[in-house]
Amino acid sequence: MLNILVVDDEKNIQDLMRDILTDEGFNVETVGSITSAKDLIRKNSYDLIFLDVWLSDGEGLDLIPFIKENSNNSFIVMISGHANIPIAVRAIKEGAFDFLEKPLSTETILAVIEKVEREIKIKQNLEYFKEKEESNVEIIGNSPKIVELKKQIEKIAKTNAWVMILGENGTGKELVAKSIHYQSNRKDFPFVDINCAAIPDELFEAEFFGYEKGAFTNAFTRRIGKLELADKGTLFLDEVADMSLSSQAKLLRVLEEKEFSRLGSNLKIKVDLRVISATNKDIQKEVEKGTFRQDLAFRLAVIPIYVPPLRERGEDILLLADYFLKKFALENKVEPPILSEEVKNTFLNYNWPGNVRELKNLMERLVILNNESIIYNKDLPPYMFGNIKVEQEEYIPITIRPLKDAKEELEKQIIKKALKVYNNNLKEVAKALDIDLSSLYRKIKQYNLEE
Repeated sequence: MLNILVVDDEKNIQDLMRDILTDEGFNVETVGSITSAKDLIRKNSYDLIFLDVWLSDGEGLDLIPFIKENSNNSFIVMISGHANIPIAVRAIKEGAFDFLEKPLSTETILAVIEKVEREIKIKQNLEYFKEKEESNVEIIGNSPKIVELKKQIEKIAKTNAWVMILGENGTGKELVAKSIHYQSNRKDFPFVDINCAAIPDELFEAEFFGYEKGAFTNAFTRRIGKLELADKGTLFLDEVADMSLSSQAKLLRVLEEKEFSRLGSNLKIKVDLRVISATNKDIQKEVEKGTFRQDLAFRLAVIPIYVPPLRERGEDILLLADYFLKKFALENKVEPPILSEEVKNTFLNYNWPGNVRELKNLMERLVILNNESIIYNKDLPPYMFGNIKVEQEEYIPITIRPLKDAKEELEKQIIKKALKVYNNNLKEVAKALDIDLSSLYRKIKQYNLEE
C-alpha cells in the first residue's frame, strides 16, 4: 500500500485525488502550499508525491530539491493546468518521474500509479539482489598471494582509479571487480557488467549507449544502455581484450568524454562512473600485435591487478572445496560430504587448468551425484590422475572432391562426436551445434547415426 501526498492549492483537485486514491486503498494526505508540504515531508515518508506546478506560495518545481534532500525515495509526479513543453522538460530534468495535465481523469491517475508501483518493485528487487550479491563477494583464501590481493583491493577500493584485472580463465576476476566495487564509495550504486567478447560490432552502440524508440528496425521501445545504467557506479568490462578495434575506438572516445547520445537522439547524456576491466590475455602483447589500442590500454590499466591461478594458492584449494561443498549441500538440502585424505592430496597435486570455476563445478557435481558421506579418489573424474586416454579423432583425408561431399562428411563427424559427448541428449546436442531439433533429427537420419 502506497503512502501518497497530494500538493495542490485547488480544493476540488484535493478532494478528487483523495476520493480516487482512498477508494483504491492508498494512504492519502493533501495540502495546498509549499510550506505545508515541507512540514509533512519532514515528518513522514511518502512513496509518491503529486505536485502542482503553480501553488499559492511559489512554484512547485522549487520544492523538488527539498523533496530529493529529505525524501529521496519519493516518486514525484507534476500536475498542471497550464502545461507546456519547457516546464515539462524542466520538471523531468529536476528529477520528476512524470508529468500530468489537468483535467485529471481516474484512468490517468491510476496509470501513473501503476508505473510507480512497477518502478518501486524493480528498485526493491535490485536492492534485494544487491544485498544478496554483496554478501557473496568474499574472496576465500589465506595463501600469501591471496592475502596480498585482498590488501591491494582494500587500498584500491578507496580510490576512484580505473583498474584492469589480469588472470587466467576461472580465477575469479569478476569476484575481484565486485569486491572493489562493494568496498568503494560507489557501493550504493549499480555494478554493471558486460561481456565485451559477446558483442558484435554492429550492436556495440545499442548495448553501450542505448537507443530511443524507432531508432532502427525492431526498436519498439526505449532501451537504456550499459553506460547510463552504470552512472555513479561501476562499469565492469569483462574480456575487454576481445573487442574489435572499431569498438575500442568508440569506447575510448566515450570514456574520455564521459558523454554520449542514445541511438536516435541528439540529447547528450553525461555519466560519472568507474571502469574496471578484465582479461585473460597479455595486454602488452596484444598492443604489440596491433589487436589492442595502446591509448585504450593506458586509459583502462591505471592500476593493474593480477589474480593468481588456483594451482599457486596451496591450501586455499581445500578451503574453497569445503566452502563449495557446504554451499551446494545447503542448496540441494543434503548433508555436505567430507573429502578423504587421498582426495585432498589429489586436489593439491592437480594442476586445475579451469581454476576456481573448475573446482566449483566439480564440487557441485560431487554433492549431487555422491551417495556416500565421504568422497574418495574413485569418485573423481579420471582426468585428474593424468591417466585418461585421449581418444583418437577420426581422420578425414584431404582429397580433391566436390565441396558438398567434403562438407557433409565433416558435418557427419561433428554430429557423431557431439552425440557421444552429450550422451545422445538431443536437446543438448542441438544447443551445442546451434540448430533446431527438427534439423538435428533430419541430419541424424541422413547420416545413419541412429543407434
